[in-house]
Amino acid sequence: MVMVFSLRNTFLTLSMIALLVCNANAQLTTNFYATSCPNVGTIVRNAMREAITQELRIAASIIRLFFHDCFVNGCDGSILLDDTTTLTGEKNAFPNRNSVRGYEVIDTIKTRVEAACNATVSCADILALAAKDAVGLAGGNTYTVPLGRRDARTASQSAANSDLPPPTADLPALISSFAAKGLTARDMVVLSGAHTIGFAQCSSFRTRLYNETNINPTFAANRRGTCPASGGDTNLSPLDVQTPNRFDNNYYGNLITRRGLLHSDQVLFNNGSQDSVVTFYSNNLVAFQQDFAAAMIKMGNISPLTGTNGEIRRNCRVPN
Repeated sequence: MVMVFSLRNTFLTLSMIALLVCNANAQLTTNFYATSCPNVGTIVRNAMREAITQELRIAASIIRLFFHDCFVNGCDGSILLDDTTTLTGEKNAFPNRNSVRGYEVIDTIKTRVEAACNATVSCADILALAAKDAVGLAGGNTYTVPLGRRDARTASQSAANSDLPPPTADLPALISSFAAKGLTARDMVVLSGAHTIGFAQCSSFRTRLYNETNINPTFAANRRGTCPASGGDTNLSPLDVQTPNRFDNNYYGNLITRRGLLHSDQVLFNNGSQDSVVTFYSNNLVAFQQDFAAAMIKMGNISPLTGTNGEIRRNCRVPN
């Protein structure tokens, strides 16, 4: 009888734990704003279309902004917070300073969303939606974003400095960095495919151009034209020289021909464990775009604040 009672208690405890886990996962839902702000998706998409029309590069910038948010204490909008006398934000962390951009686009979207649905939609969700639209408007797959994130009241410059992989990272470091966020090596390779659009500053790839040998000589010589051995740190070069504004799979073909711009790009194809994945995506555009969308959803689920945690910021740059 004692054993039966014990087993029943154990079953009930496990059932409660399972229920709690399901509820926690269910707090992000694709119809979260169906009643409270039904037009939020349209508002974000129209604003992103305007922003990309004004500057094609902004699509890549918004995707990167989302990545840099999610990798630091989860997808909580903390990267959007400005420094104040009482809060040290993440914008001036080494990986972000004078590099991450697109904050003004999120401000514009937030203003429009607030006008339609006051104090309802978080900055974290707006950023997730904007990143999704950046992918789609650049030619990638559209996908449905689970929503319901809330905004952090704090930020962590130290976590931004430690958790964001640098452009000089080797393959083991990249795999480890993504694994720490619950992402697989394959997730890492497919998310790196975001570098099929956008540009990088000379300071992030100078060492590769002048010191590394696993690089196409003609490609290196051409890139040196905009990235001298000294000076010109902020000069830009496309991450994908063929189609820098179209979300395709040319990035992977570039790696196979040793035309990866960043060290952290080329290590994905350098006689290592991910060579076959790079080759697969170089030959399968549909698979890449489908897997990229799935990986973005997965990354967007990293440690969100939900329920009564965090807040819905009125202004994405400052806590309420």
